[in-house]
Amino acid sequence: MARATEWMALRQGQSLNHRGYEGHLNRRSLDAAFRAHLCLVFIRAEGILKAFRRFLQRTPVYGAYKALGHYPDYWYWILRGRPPRSPHLLKQKVVREYGEKFGLKTLVETGTYYGEMVAAMKDRFDRIYSIECVPGLAERASRKFARDEHIRVVCGDSGVVMPDVLALLTGPALFWLDAGYYGWVGIRSKNNEQRLSAELEMILSHRYPHVILLDDARGLTGRDGIPSVGDVKADVESKFPQRLVGVEFDILRITPRNQQETRLYG
Repeated sequence: MARATEWMALRQGQSLNHRGYEGHLNRRSLDAAFRAHLCLVFIRAEGILKAFRRFLQRTPVYGAYKALGHYPDYWYWILRGRPPRSPHLLKQKVVREYGEKFGLKTLVETGTYYGEMVAAMKDRFDRIYSIECVPGLAERASRKFARDEHIRVVCGDSGVVMPDVLALLTGPALFWLDAGYYGWVGIRSKNNEQRLSAELEMILSHRYPHVILLDDARGLTGRDGIPSVGDVKADVESKFPQRLVGVEFDILRITPRNQQETRLYG
């Protein structure tokens, strides 16, 4: 009788354990299903958001929409631990600080896009030249800044129009070069020089000691014909020994080697 009782208790315990194991499996299945559902929701939401952005890009309000997005983008960047890709607000801060640090009154930009940097800097510089190779974007920016007489949007390939812009300068300038604008594909010009290297040399060889900021430095990978940061640094500092090349917050900076003794303006 005692053995029968023990056997029944053992069977009941095994049954309970089996049910618990089944419950655990069910919970895991539900968790997995819930996560999959959330992924689908986010994917669909992202698709809707992309479609909404494409729609806004065809409207006059897209520039304002992007400008408003800079603030949450900045705080999201902070929360993520400041990853390599820098938010636009930080880029604006760097451009503003370098203009003030070196006393520069002129800003030259490649890659106007929707004119976000120009809009942010239009009250900080006496003269702004922005180069955009896409005619539609250049025309849009020209209309946007039509009332700002100190701003000029130049439509064309920067490799072609940069000499014309340099000829307009009457003093040192701050150059804000958009690395994405160069495509990072080792594009070569007719004289067989890489486009980025050719433009850097063009700017640094000019009669005024300009300061250069190059955005998206993480794109300098050193692969597939793309120069690395080390390549650019070695090339610039060997050809222009009075210049110093460094990278911070995904922005490559080319400045006078002796910043304390060199005053670039005034």
